Amino acid sequence: MDIKAVKITPYGSNATKTDQVKDMFDSIAPAYDFMNRAMTFGIDKIWRKIAVNILKKQNPKTLLDVATGTGDLAFLLHKVIKPDQITGIDLSSQMLSIAEIKAKKAGLENTIKFEQGNCLELKYQDNCFDAITVAYGVRNFENLRKGYSEMFRVLNTNGTLCVIELSTPPNSLIKWIYDIYTKYLIPFVGKLISKDKRAYAYLPESIAAVPQGNDMLEIMQKAGFKNCYFKRLTFGVCTIYIGKKQ
Repeated sequence: MDIKAVKITPYGSNATKTDQVKDMFDSIAPAYDFMNRAMTFGIDKIWRKIAVNILKKQNPKTLLDVATGTGDLAFLLHKVIKPDQITGIDLSSQMLSIAEIKAKKAGLENTIKFEQGNCLELKYQDNCFDAITVAYGVRNFENLRKGYSEMFRVLNTNGTLCVIELSTPPNSLIKWIYDIYTKYLIPFVGKLISKDKRAYAYLPESIAAVPQGNDMLEIMQKAGFKNCYFKRLTFGVCTIYIGKKQ
């Protein structure tokens, strides 16, 4: 399968996709939380809650949140599941700085650890996390197959991977409205607020290019995950993917 998402980059420069994604999130970090709420009308919070409630049934004690950004999912995981330790990693130091400020304000700096890291080269030993989450991040991976393989490696046996990703609605009418919104309105508002027009033009391009539905499950299964399934949310504009390591 040709994975188009790995070829879609934020700035189209000669730099690697990883470096471009890092630079993009460093650039938009101050406006990131506001834009997330504005773009989804706050529904992204509901999507995270659904994913966390799926993981809650597994009662994981150690969690890795990949592409943690400003830590929204990590904080929700702590609130709902209350594991012993959460580690959040991200390429962007600016996003992590905001996450660390939030953690300190909440008194969680000893429970949630934020580190700069690349999912394609995880520094952790094999079999050391009970669950791994990725929210709106896999479409930014420079090598999607390697990213899944690395997550599989550091996941404990019987552990669960939970991926939340934006997706293209299957209904043609909803897709038409969605395309207008993501291709025109979001880049326009993003430019006004974050001053980085390409960052929010990259968003619909990367969503359209990332594998979706059964194609995503196939990549997960080839990395070793079992009992894989997906759940579409809000007319299919977001999808949760679940896989187990057995």
